[in-house]
Amino acid sequence: MTAHAREPLPPGGTGEIGGATGGAADGAIVRGRLLAFRDDGALASALGHLARGRPSPLPGTLAALAVTAALLITGVGQQRVAALLVPLAVVALAGPGAGRPHGGRFDWLVPPGIRLIEYGYLAALGFAQGVAAPLVYVLLAVLAYHHYDIVYRTRQGLRPPERLFRAGLGWDGRMLLVAFAGLSGLLPFACAALAVYLGVLFAGESVATWARYGHGGGDGGMRRDARGRGDVLTGDLEEE
Repeated sequence: MTAHAREPLPPGGTGEIGGATGGAADGAIVRGRLLAFRDDGALASALGHLARGRPSPLPGTLAALAVTAALLITGVGQQRVAALLVPLAVVALAGPGAGRPHGGRFDWLVPPGIRLIEYGYLAALGFAQGVAAPLVYVLLAVLAYHHYDIVYRTRQGLRPPERLFRAGLGWDGRMLLVAFAGLSGLLPFACAALAVYLGVLFAGESVATWARYGHGGGDGGMRRDARGRGDVLTGDLEEE
């Protein structure tokens, strides 16, 4: 288990970092949570690393949202080859921002923007290519659970393990996987397999986390247990 040095983020949003309090600590809390909320996969993270944090994350995300909306409105989901353009464009626009601290005044809009892009694309492509509606809803519900779980963990000061983001493929990996499945005519099978795989992964990891930290007397006990194991959420730390 390794950690790449980034800004420390104390648990619970109290603004405490090694006994220090204040606006700088609160800023570190927000930046660390926003990076976790993005749920980046390997490709977006690699683009962010290559960009070395130069592009601001918000403009790229807003551009990606606009491109996604425009392409879906024109019915691109019904055209298998053209549907691949959406995730490629989104990754190219929003991916480079993954390497930059989200400390801007409106950077809190980035994670919900990415969620809207991912959920909207998966739903639109699934419905356009005849995937059963219940299956689409199950896949979206699994993803919504995962993203809620990330929010809950960070509020308790727990750091989602980096392996969870990688195994979960990230928003970029999931969109590309579904796009290629649609291109090959295997979208219903891909949606079903993805829903089962991600459901088992996310639920299993949540249960394992609760088993490790959930016996210490509520949320405070979870945080104390996590501190003892070195798993307290740190602003932009990545755990492998």
